[in-house]
Amino acid sequence: MAPTVADILVVAEGLWPASGASDWDAPGLVSGDLAAEVRHIHLAVDAVRDTVDEAVELGAGMLLSHHPLLLRGVTTVAEDRYKGSVLARLIRGDCALLAAHTNADVVETGTSATLAARLGLTHQSPIVPGESADRGIGRVGTVAAPTTLGRLARELATILPPTAGGIRVSGEYDTPVTTVALCAGAGDSLLGEAAVLTADVYITSDLRHHPASEFRENARIAGGPALIDVSHWASEWLWLDTAATQLRDALSGVTVTVSELRTDPWDFAVVQ
Repeated sequence: MAPTVADILVVAEGLWPASGASDWDAPGLVSGDLAAEVRHIHLAVDAVRDTVDEAVELGAGMLLSHHPLLLRGVTTVAEDRYKGSVLARLIRGDCALLAAHTNADVVETGTSATLAARLGLTHQSPIVPGESADRGIGRVGTVAAPTTLGRLARELATILPPTAGGIRVSGEYDTPVTTVALCAGAGDSLLGEAAVLTADVYITSDLRHHPASEFRENARIAGGPALIDVSHWASEWLWLDTAATQLRDALSGVTVTVSELRTDPWDFAVVQ
């Protein structure tokens, strides 16, 4: 017999314990019948209409998204609204929706750890330690061989899927880089952490003008890392393959697929 939604929740809790989620987060089962059998799980960063349609058309019994659909409060699930439309499509398509968000960020094989591994960083540790020495938000590590800021940015361009926003860098191209701090997804809340301030470069997403400008100016006076800003979606999409492998190992006979649809919100950029 195929595992049920309830069975998969047990597996997910073992991989990404809910106790690791930030207090503002809303991971877990969003919709679905606990008793329904699941023979196919489809993974995506975002539960948007395109990825939901893809999951239903593939016959998946569950869509596992990184970002929770209902992270912020809603007052309606009417189908003339995005979230209501998505939920209705999932329910009619017999496809459950499960989110693994900050609870999947903090584990040893989470979003930041996956990006750090793809960069070949050694001696990894969390920027902000969690419940154990190997768990926590972000990662800091050492490059396998000394490089420069420009070469590291170009390496990121080969690792991450392409997006309209590309990769933005604050710092000189030839700046030597040995120690890298990174946080997949939005990471400007970590700009003041000691592990970030003592690194040669900090890689993250969604850096806003004022925090980035202040950080850059302080670094010019007192020293500090360069900044690399990458797509939020791209930095977390890499983790989907890691999660898919873990689910395949834990759920024999269940098909697990990863969406390659780009759900980065930007479609094109005009270079001035």
